[in-house]
Amino acid sequence: MPMNMPEELPVYLFTGFLDAGKTTFIQDALESRDFGEGENTLLLLCEDGEVEYDQDRFYTEGGETVTVFPIEAEEDLSTFMMTSLRKKYKPTRVIIEWNGMWSLSSLYENMPLGWMIYQQVMLADAGTFLMYNQNIRQLTFEQLQGAEMVAFNRCKKDENFEDWQMQVHKICRVANRKSQIIYEFGPNDIMMDDIQDPLPYDMTKKRLDIKDEDFAEWYRDINENQDAYEGKEIIIKGRAVVGDEIPPGKFIFGRHVMTCCEADIQFAGLLCRCDEKKTAKLENGTWVEVRARVRNEYDPIYEEVGPVMYCSKVTKVAPCQPEVATF
Repeated sequence: MPMNMPEELPVYLFTGFLDAGKTTFIQDALESRDFGEGENTLLLLCEDGEVEYDQDRFYTEGGETVTVFPIEAEEDLSTFMMTSLRKKYKPTRVIIEWNGMWSLSSLYENMPLGWMIYQQVMLADAGTFLMYNQNIRQLTFEQLQGAEMVAFNRCKKDENFEDWQMQVHKICRVANRKSQIIYEFGPNDIMMDDIQDPLPYDMTKKRLDIKDEDFAEWYRDINENQDAYEGKEIIIKGRAVVGDEIPPGKFIFGRHVMTCCEADIQFAGLLCRCDEKKTAKLENGTWVEVRARVRNEYDPIYEEVGPVMYCSKVTKVAPCQPEVATF
């Protein structure tokens, strides 16, 4: 470790909107000997809910300390404040009960060197989650995106549960394909989400003809599971990006993708290689259909190993409708 690098400080981040059950979850964890033994905890409280912490019940039999420090406003949680709190209280870990109405980007941007998020959990009230998702989608998506586990509290075993479960499952999977999803119906009554998410195309085939509506799912999967696409032949439509610092014989192929809402539309592209004469004829932004074989290799444009499309055919086509891809 470099001499000027602070020692690593584990951060456990709990997100969710008001009355999602964050305080109860953290309270139960801090009462447990398994979670608390040998740790001095700094608990940053970013939201005042209806439930208050009962600090007398925290596990401290081994001399551990739990310091609850309220954060009144989002802008207060600065790098300077967090650094100062670490120096003052000397915690061996930090727990953050996040305010669901604050943007997580403010936390990520301000966390001091050495502060590392070890686990991020989102808690949600089953009765209000869909309302929050509809009205403040950006904040909901942001919390789901980084969560290793999403826990839905106060679920009801009724005739509507399976339809509701499918709705929330799809919302969670658009944001994060790897998070664990659990449903809590009552004390000691928990169900794990086991819904399978098959790809919309057959990965057992050597050639994949990707439909226009499946671009976003394909793009995400080829980046998350690169080895599965090694040697596959791909036929797919998108736009060609040429010029600037892209050398002859290469272009970027992709589409604009909306993951959450209009504010987060971004161009999602992969590197293509083909004959220099073909790239010379391409205009920037041209819609094309490419037929290409995938190789996972290092390229200076990526600055790491990534999927590279070796094109055998590049044909100009009409734009996809709609032009922006979605999940």
